[in-house]
Amino acid sequence: MASTERRKIRVLCVDDSALVRSLMRRIISQQPDMEVVAAAAHPLEARELIKQHNPDVLTLDVEMPHMDGLDFLERLMRLRPMPVVMVSSLTERHSEITLRALELGAVDFVTKPRLGLKDGLLEYADTIADKIRAAAQAHMRVVRQKPVAARARLAEPLASTEKIVAIGASTGGVEAIRQVLEPMPVNSPAILITQHMPAGFTRSFVQRLDAVCAITVHEAEDGQRILPGHAYLAPGGVAHLRLARSGADYVVALDHGPPVNRHRPSVDVLFRSTAAVAGRNAIGVILTGMGKDGALGLLAMREAGAQTLAQDEASSVVFGMPREALLIHAAEVAVPLQAMSETILKKAGAYGHRV
Repeated sequence: MASTERRKIRVLCVDDSALVRSLMRRIISQQPDMEVVAAAAHPLEARELIKQHNPDVLTLDVEMPHMDGLDFLERLMRLRPMPVVMVSSLTERHSEITLRALELGAVDFVTKPRLGLKDGLLEYADTIADKIRAAAQAHMRVVRQKPVAARARLAEPLASTEKIVAIGASTGGVEAIRQVLEPMPVNSPAILITQHMPAGFTRSFVQRLDAVCAITVHEAEDGQRILPGHAYLAPGGVAHLRLARSGADYVVALDHGPPVNRHRPSVDVLFRSTAAVAGRNAIGVILTGMGKDGALGLLAMREAGAQTLAQDEASSVVFGMPREALLIHAAEVAVPLQAMSETILKKAGAYGHRV
């Protein structure tokens, strides 16, 4: 009788720290569904080990001898694309480096703790394992598009300035959100975004988005008035983002309560508040990510009369969150990422033609 045991996720760890390599081996070896097939102290060694072991997932440090981790990642994605999770002490202090790694094709990232490396990393064991599992499911065939030229942005006067777009994402969402926001015209509906992201990263992410988008992108602040042509991103690791009203105006409400679905900010929190406050004047969008966060909230939006969309499987880095939303009929339709901006504006009654 053929064995029904599932093959373990094969992981190659690349880090110049012997302690980190040892800790990663310990963390991964404790997981029943994964194993470390090899560990490398620098990219040149890793290159040979990749050929030898053909790993499913690579964990990669940034600052290493012989070759910078980002240089290695760029070459790897060009010559042999594979799922990569960045693990580096640089990522929290220099979030620009992390965002660049995600642009180059890394699936996700984990930050080394500032103090108490051994105990800190061991406390992150479940998070590291979850991110490796998500990376193992990643669709590396996804083509990351170049920035959209200004002339390709979508434009048409809005039918209503009261429309609200709520977007939720996790693994793979950094690039997906950029691709959704970049074509949006200056008169697009207001957009609220929850992306699963730790503290210290959203400010750099917002700055990068604001630099390439026609709309204005903010890190959301409590009490901030919500306006068309603006996007508001939940502060990572700090607070949930809720939609609220102040008189006739939509406003941001930040909720510092406990994590929901293991996340703060949580997509479900954003979607449920949008359902309650905006009802049929809202459009809900769930993008790439692992897990179920956002599915029930999107269902609440649909039941409140909102129009709801999910990113399709082919364009998702990880199809977990969109799949869950589609399974419970929370999302009306699955949409390719490259068509998401146009579809949102059509749903808002705002799209007619390209200019």
